[in-house]
Amino acid sequence: MQDRNSPPLPANISRQELRQLVRSQLQALLEQEDLRGAKALLVPVQPVDIAAVITELPATKQAIAFRLLSKNEAIEVYEYLDSHVQQVLIEEFKQQDVLDIVDKMSPDDRARLFDELPAKVVRRLLNQLSPTERQATTLLLGYKPDTAGRLMTTEYIALKENSTVAQALERVRRLADVTETIYYLYITDESRRLTGVLTLRSLLTAPSQQTVGEVMQREVVFVHTDTDQEEVARIVQEYDFGAVPVVDTEQRLVGIVTVDDVLDVIEQETTEDIYTLGGVESGGDKYFQTTNLFKIARMRVKWLFVLLFANTATSAVIANQEEIIEQVVTLAAFIPLLIDAGGNVGAQSSTVVIRGLNLREVSVKKALSVITRETLVGVLLGVMLGLAVILWAYFLENNWGVAIAVGISLLAITFLASVSGSALPFLFSKLGLDPALMSAPFITSVVDVLGVLIYLWVARMVLQL
Repeated sequence: MQDRNSPPLPANISRQELRQLVRSQLQALLEQEDLRGAKALLVPVQPVDIAAVITELPATKQAIAFRLLSKNEAIEVYEYLDSHVQQVLIEEFKQQDVLDIVDKMSPDDRARLFDELPAKVVRRLLNQLSPTERQATTLLLGYKPDTAGRLMTTEYIALKENSTVAQALERVRRLADVTETIYYLYITDESRRLTGVLTLRSLLTAPSQQTVGEVMQREVVFVHTDTDQEEVARIVQEYDFGAVPVVDTEQRLVGIVTVDDVLDVIEQETTEDIYTLGGVESGGDKYFQTTNLFKIARMRVKWLFVLLFANTATSAVIANQEEIIEQVVTLAAFIPLLIDAGGNVGAQSSTVVIRGLNLREVSVKKALSVITRETLVGVLLGVMLGLAVILWAYFLENNWGVAIAVGISLLAITFLASVSGSALPFLFSKLGLDPALMSAPFITSVVDVLGVLIYLWVARMVLQL
C-alpha cells in the first residue's frame, strides 16, 4: 500500500525508466541526507526494482539505502540483489542484522549466497542459523554444484494420499506463507517416497470429502539430486512446469526446483555458451561489474594464446609458398578475403549445430544427416560467393587466371568450413565435452590454415606455376 506522503510515481513508463528515475531521485535524497524522503520514495516500489536501484547506487550509498527498508522488505529485497552487493552489505552490517536477514532467506537463495562468500564467513553464519535453517542449508551445500540438489529448495508442501481434500486445503492455508510455491502439491507415503502430484486448481475443484489419492496424478515427472541443472531447465521448459520435484536415490522427495530458479539457470548457461563461443573464459554474469582489469584480461588471454599459436601455422604455410606469391603478387591481396569468408561460414555452421544440440533438436545419432545438410548448404554458398568473387577479382586485377583461382578456392574453403563447423561439435559431444568449446575463433583458426594452403595450391594448378 502506498504511503500518503510518498511522491507519486509516473505511469506509462517502462520498468527500466522507472528504475532510472527512482535511482536518480534516491541518490539525490541520500546526498541531501533526507532519509525520510528516501524511505517514502521506496514505499510503492517493487522489491525486485528496489534491488536493481540499490545495485546501481554508489557503493557508499548502498548500505544506507538498504537500511531504510523494513525488516520484511529487507529480507525480500536482499534475495534479489547481485551477489557482490550482498557481500558488501554483509561486511557493512552488524552481525545480528546479517543473521536476521540470512536466516529468513529461502534455503536455495541462501545456498547460492554462501557459494559466493569466503569459507570463514560461511562457517560463522551457518553456526548461527536456527537448527531448521542450518539443516536445510547444509543439505543443499552437500550436493555438487550445478545439480538439481544444489538448485532446489526444501520449502514445499507434501500431502498424504489418505488425507481428505478439506484436510489438504487446511494444510495448504497453514503452510502457504512459509513455502516456495503452493501451486504444485506433492504426495508422499510414510517413507517420504514420491507417489503423486496435485495442482492447486485440482484441489480447489475437487469435492471436499474425496481423498487426495482419488484426485492426484500418479504419473509424476521428476529429477534426481544429481541431475545436471541444464537438464532440469530443459524438463521444466518442455513440460511447462512451474516447479519440478527432486528425489534422492531411494525415490524420497527432498525438494523442488521452481521456474524462477530455472530462468536463472538458462541465463547462466546461455552466458557461458556465449562466452565460450567468443573465446572468453566464463567469469559469471557480472562482467561489467568487475573493476579488476587484470581479471578481465585473464578471462580472455587463454584462448587468445591458443589462437595465436594456431595462427602461426598460417604464417608457416605462406612462408613455404613464398615463391608463388612472388611470381603473382596479386594473390596475396585475396588471402584475407578467403580466410575471413571461410571462418564466417564455419562459425555459422557450428553455431546452428551447437544450438541444436543444446536444445535437443539434433543428436549425435543424426550427425551424418546434419553434416550432409550443412555440407550441401556450404556448397551452395560456395557457388554463390565464388561466382561473385570471380567477377570482383577480375574487375580489380583484370586477370582471369587469378579470378578463377580465387573463386575455386572460395568454393573449396566454404565446403571445408561447413564440414568442420558442423562435424566438430558432434565430435566434442561424443567425447563428453561441451560442444561450445569448438568455438568460432577455434574453427576460424583451423579454416585459416587449411584455407591458405588450399588457395595457394589451387593457384599453382590454375596458373601452372
